[in-house]
Amino acid sequence: MTIHWCGTGLSAIPGLRRLIEGGHKVTVWNRTVEKARAEVGDLTDDIRTFDIDALGAVLDKGDVVVSMLPGDWHVPLAELAIAKGAHFVSSSYIAPEMRALDDKAREAGVALVNEVGLDPGIDHLMAHALVDDYRASDAFDPENHLSFISYCGGIPKHPNPFRYKFSWSPLGVLKALRSPSRSIRDYAPLDVARPWDAISTYVAPLPTPESFEVYPNRDSIPFMQQYHFEEHWPVKEFVRGTLRLNGWSDAWLDVFREIETLEGPEGDARLKEMSNQFWAENAYEEGEPDRVVLCVGLKAEKDGKAVWHKTYLMDAWGDARGSAMARLVSIPVSLAVEAVQDRAIPAGVHAAPSDPKLVQAWMAEIDKLAQHLQVVDHLA
Repeated sequence: MTIHWCGTGLSAIPGLRRLIEGGHKVTVWNRTVEKARAEVGDLTDDIRTFDIDALGAVLDKGDVVVSMLPGDWHVPLAELAIAKGAHFVSSSYIAPEMRALDDKAREAGVALVNEVGLDPGIDHLMAHALVDDYRASDAFDPENHLSFISYCGGIPKHPNPFRYKFSWSPLGVLKALRSPSRSIRDYAPLDVARPWDAISTYVAPLPTPESFEVYPNRDSIPFMQQYHFEEHWPVKEFVRGTLRLNGWSDAWLDVFREIETLEGPEGDARLKEMSNQFWAENAYEEGEPDRVVLCVGLKAEKDGKAVWHKTYLMDAWGDARGSAMARLVSIPVSLAVEAVQDRAIPAGVHAAPSDPKLVQAWMAEIDKLAQHLQVVDHLA
């Protein structure tokens, strides 16, 4: 059984090294062999130039393909995996084209596992743990009114005037700012055209409480079903969003204004120019620590009073092990690879697991990656 790990970008290395050091048989595929060798050449000589046909020629039944490549590659690699009877793992959101492979994957008896990074990934584990905890509590009542929040952000450990730093190309961040979002607020869907139209303040219950700017991203509503919310539960608030340092919206005001004016190929070209400029001006320096804050909370209310309210809180930063972002994205990916090999995840298309045993085991590993991880009981 070989793990074919495709892509050795900045967010891939700790998980890849963990698998190799753990004695797994790993073939590393990267578009630039020299870059991969610089990252893991001290551990393995099995490093090859990424080519999907070359991968297909050596892919065997029961192998695992890991895609840490750009999103366009996930579906072709998953289709190749199905054809060869191999499994597939990626940290990315499940695209509709990936979801459409569910029947084929089940027929082939292979698992296509996605959303097992940081966000999406660790946030899903926390959400499943909270919902299970709430269901098992004395406070549980299907008529309770629920509020759910999940905010995650990669931020500089030492704030800069731009209130943000980039660990890889800023283009993805800029494109995300053009995306609409959907969430639940005051029991009704809230549609927002641009993130900056819905920025609010969130006070994270850290040992020393700290306030951040937050905004909803993507479409939160399908995740209610993923987190096993029942259709008849009254949901007052449900939002998955992004967390930023206070002052971020002011520092980025000119960026927001310009993004609103960009259209077509010329707009795309300008976005790339902006990306290059931001990379030059606001990239992390060598050895400079990043920081990741993730807060996932669930509150149940009866007659307007909270009867159950807990928040998972994670605060992590770069240290001698490297960046917090790289650890928190790639090590959960490596845990998913092991779970697939152990047949702990069934055939078909899946996101991060909801199985309580896997959730607890993974969270115990994630606890080692963060400098601070706790569950805050607001009513204790």
